[in-house]
Amino acid sequence: MARPPDRRLLDSLARYSPQIAHLALALREIVLEQAPEAMESLVDGYAVAIGFSFTGKPLKDGFCHVVAYKHCVNLGFNRGALLADPEGALEGTGKLMRHLRIHNHDELDRPLVRRFLAAAIGQVAGPAAPRKKTRPAEKRIKRS
Repeated sequence: MARPPDRRLLDSLARYSPQIAHLALALREIVLEQAPEAMESLVDGYAVAIGFSFTGKPLKDGFCHVVAYKHCVNLGFNRGALLADPEGALEGTGKLMRHLRIHNHDELDRPLVRRFLAAAIGQVAGPAAPRKKTRPAEKRIKRS
């Protein structure tokens, strides 16, 4: 196990069937295998969602999210519309977000799951490296 799930996540998933709860946790595990440094953000509303980012800002800097629904679990990609998808596997019509709908554990073994995850992680360039603070370029005055 990459990282044990937070108790709040387990409590939130308890309202789902065991199959959906296990599916969400297995998908979370795959995400964390691909991005062990990722930070998780839990949102428990009409569905349970786990947002993943390297900055702790899942909306602004997130690369993917796992959302549990009554009959399936979605693996969503924050910038999915920008991912190469020649087979048309990604669902959604929004400006940026796309998702894969997962109904059973066998679907987790599809190579495209990890391929899309790797591409989504690449979109945000992995863990943020410390950036040098730069000053604005100075205006050069041409003297005659």
